[in-house]
Parts: sequence; structure tokens; C-alpha cells
Amino acid sequence: MRSVRPAWTTQPGEALHAKHVIETVIFKLEDGVSKDDFIKHAETMRPFVEGQRGFVHRRLSCTSDGTWIEHIEWESMGDAKSAAANIGTSELTREFGKCISGPSVRMMHGELEVALN
Repeated sequence: MRSVRPAWTTQPGEALHAKHVIETVIFKLEDGVSKDDFIKHAETMRPFVEGQRGFVHRRLSCTSDGTWIEHIEWESMGDAKSAAANIGTSELTREFGKCISGPSVRMMHGELEVALN
């Protein structure tokens, strides 16, 4: 059975730290953008995301109706907001951004409360 623990607790020998932040972005693709092309552009921006201060991990999923959900874990809210502000400044993210229908985008940030590992 997996253990469930509050995200702010520590393992033996770890120091207590602030809660991580989960950035969730929900969106649709522009008409005519294929899933395969979008995934290719998502991979192209990998160095940008991984190079941002406080990056922990990223997950990108797609529902059966074509809604995309991106979850990125950051070490702090400041790190998450800084990365969000920088995303439009890199050549690595430009094609990824062109694939997304702007009016469909919903972004939210929340503190990680429970982690299952």
C-alpha cells in the first residue's frame, strides 16, 4: 500500500521546506494543429522549462475531447510566476505557443498539499 503524506512533511534526515507549487494550464489547440506536431513542439521547449529556477517536473496530458492539461511542479510560487512571465521571451517556446488557442487558456497555481510517490 502506498503511503500518503502531507507535502510539507519530511522524510528522516530531510529539512522542513515550504510547499511546492503546482501550475495547471488547461487549453485547446488551434484548428489544424495535429497532436503529433504539438507534442514535437512541447519537446522542443523542454530545455527552456528545465532551465527555469525552481523547476521540479512537468506532465502534459490530453483528454478524449482534445483538451490539454499541463502540470508543472515548482519549488515556490515565485519560481512558477517567474517562469510564466518568461515563457514568451524564448525562441524555444515560440512554436509551442503558436499551437495553443489563446482564448481557451486557463492557468492556475496552487500549493501542493498531498504527494503520492
